[in-house]
Amino acid sequence: MGEEKRIATYICRGCDIDKSLDIEALRNVATNDSGIEICRDHPWLCGPEGIETIKKDVNEGAEAVVIAACSPRAMTAAFTFDKCFTERVNLREHVVWCHEPNNEDTQMLAEDYFRIGIARARKAKRPEPHLEEVNKTILVVGGGITGMTAALEAARAGYQVTLVEKEEHLGGWLTKFTSLFPKRPPYRDPQPTQCQEMVAEVEGHERIHVIKGAAIEKISGQPGQFDVSVKVGSKTVTFRIGAIIQATGWKPYDATKLSHLCYGRSPNVITNVQMEELAGNGTITRPSDGQPAKSVAFIQCAGSRDAEHLPYCSAVCCRTSLKQAIHIRERNPDAQVYILYKDIRSPGQYEDFYRRVQENTDIFLTKGDVIGVEPIDGDRLRVDVENTLIEPHIQVDADLVVLATGMVPVAADGEAIRALKSARELIAQGEEGAKLDAAKETVVKLAHHEGTEILNLDYRQGPDLPALKYDFPDSHFICFPYETRRTGIYAAGCMRAPNDTDACREDAAGAAMKAIQCVELSSQGAAVHPRWEDRSIPDFFMQRCTQCKRCTMECPFGTLNEDAEGTPQPNPFRCRRCGICLGSCPERIVNFADYSIEILSSMIKAVEVPDEDEEKPRLLGLICENDAYPALDTIGIKRLRYSPYIRFIPVRCLGSVNVVWISDALSRGYDGILLIGCKSGDDYQCHFIRGSELMGTRGENIQEKLEQLVLESERIRVEEISISEYGRLQQIIDEFAEQIDEVGPNPFKGL
Repeated sequence: MGEEKRIATYICRGCDIDKSLDIEALRNVATNDSGIEICRDHPWLCGPEGIETIKKDVNEGAEAVVIAACSPRAMTAAFTFDKCFTERVNLREHVVWCHEPNNEDTQMLAEDYFRIGIARARKAKRPEPHLEEVNKTILVVGGGITGMTAALEAARAGYQVTLVEKEEHLGGWLTKFTSLFPKRPPYRDPQPTQCQEMVAEVEGHERIHVIKGAAIEKISGQPGQFDVSVKVGSKTVTFRIGAIIQATGWKPYDATKLSHLCYGRSPNVITNVQMEELAGNGTITRPSDGQPAKSVAFIQCAGSRDAEHLPYCSAVCCRTSLKQAIHIRERNPDAQVYILYKDIRSPGQYEDFYRRVQENTDIFLTKGDVIGVEPIDGDRLRVDVENTLIEPHIQVDADLVVLATGMVPVAADGEAIRALKSARELIAQGEEGAKLDAAKETVVKLAHHEGTEILNLDYRQGPDLPALKYDFPDSHFICFPYETRRTGIYAAGCMRAPNDTDACREDAAGAAMKAIQCVELSSQGAAVHPRWEDRSIPDFFMQRCTQCKRCTMECPFGTLNEDAEGTPQPNPFRCRRCGICLGSCPERIVNFADYSIEILSSMIKAVEVPDEDEEKPRLLGLICENDAYPALDTIGIKRLRYSPYIRFIPVRCLGSVNVVWISDALSRGYDGILLIGCKSGDDYQCHFIRGSELMGTRGENIQEKLEQLVLESERIRVEEISISEYGRLQQIIDEFAEQIDEVGPNPFKGL
């Protein structure tokens, strides 16, 4: 049997493979069943001799190699070959380590996996990188400590930097602080900000171009080719850059919402930011009459860790109050200070700073719940505190009350972001009538940058960075701390998460590294993350496009824009290669060179489905490569057993699953299909944000296919797991196998 592509296949006999399987029967799958000319086995394929054997065949013209050995997550460097497509077949973790050795069902499983690998090698092509001219200048937006640090780190690494700051000077909040809480041993005394020294270094650096008093009017394009328009005074300047670091900082939580703490009702109730300004003026005085404040009460978590205000902790408020308490005592040794807290959070070495404050007997600290603040005689204030460490209820009288308000990210208009998201969801759900008209009006309004004024991205999905429920921009909070949902745009500092100055510097360095990585990999036509160095890009067969807008709406990363007719306009350097556009397209016009409708369909059809009378059901598992596949590997490593009747095929993301694969599997005679993705929701773990969520919304399409084929709904099951839930995955597989056994064989079997 001849073939267009020359494929070489290899079977490793190590790691118990030859003790559990009939190697000669496996060889026959390649040579006799599949017509492969080259099929070799080796006792230790990843060793020097085995690798040289493969390299020799590649040098002699093998265009694709199929390696039946261990997990593709192991030995990746050893089994990577230049100018050759490599397919890995997992005989170790997914077959011999988790199924009965020398058993008929185990042998059939191994042979099917070999067929699946050969089918992919036949259809897939080695991706050719998409190469275009790339600009490697880094744009930093924001000139506070984070922005200045990011600019310096990138410049020191040899890259040109353009720093845009909205104010007429650099420094941000650092210019308003009298000092910082200690950053080095012995962690006892506040330290200088050294702001001016840092500003001078940035403004004097030969690779950093600073634009002050500026606002970004528009950013269009993609990584390596971002075109930026900046308004400076009455002029607009335009330039091209390669990656963006947004370091636009924070703003205090709106204390006018804290009227129960008397803010706005008494001038002597101030915020921690206002206290910083007082400390900078020298004497700590009461705003009401300018008299020295002889007693000051700090209320911690003022509006923070509160479902009605800020549900999160802002991380730095406790240490700021400790620092300000020291300032008060230094300026007026007779002053009494009270710190009333839910919890004092001074992590790591900052615990020494907390101890230093505790040593001062005129600084009174107690845990408790502040239930109210009220004015009393002579411009003084009374704070009521319950559940304290000393009494069920106490009252503290003070000349000045300081509210330790939290940090809110200056990233974009959070309300606008949520309104835009809600409107798009209504449109996607097919809402009709007045609600649909209102949703469309909202999208048009916000897509033209009303209510937002920072990056002003020319993206189909809106001008700002998508945010979580707390309005912090995010891509994947577990694995990718600096990435946002816009490729090539990185969040750093307090607009990413509440941070102190040290954490801001660390963030800035991390974001600078990511921005550099982005421009370098873009210049190679490779993905930045999470499919690092993936050189495939989606190919759109536009002749069949119906302008349904599914791909543009469902892409989590804003990769696609649209023309006036709604035709998608790809931006390849924005793409993260998740394949969600492939899964969304009803016309199946989106494909990658090594991941396509046809490739996966051929892999599904490569499995031999026994006849009904053999009583060997066949189950298909489409499993996310990011969390579920490693969890399946762990089952093998732990030598746990599960049903030998299921065949797993990894997918880039559960959101990339096209309903045609489910139709193909059912038509082929598979008795059931198990779809396993990552966790969705607010605490999502999906590397591509919305994969599992999208599979849930596509459930109607799946049910429609089942109805068309007159099949039971129980034949399809969708599950979400985390990478550590291998035990639960084992249970899910066996439960599903039992469920399908009860439902019975697929009536299409054998047709």
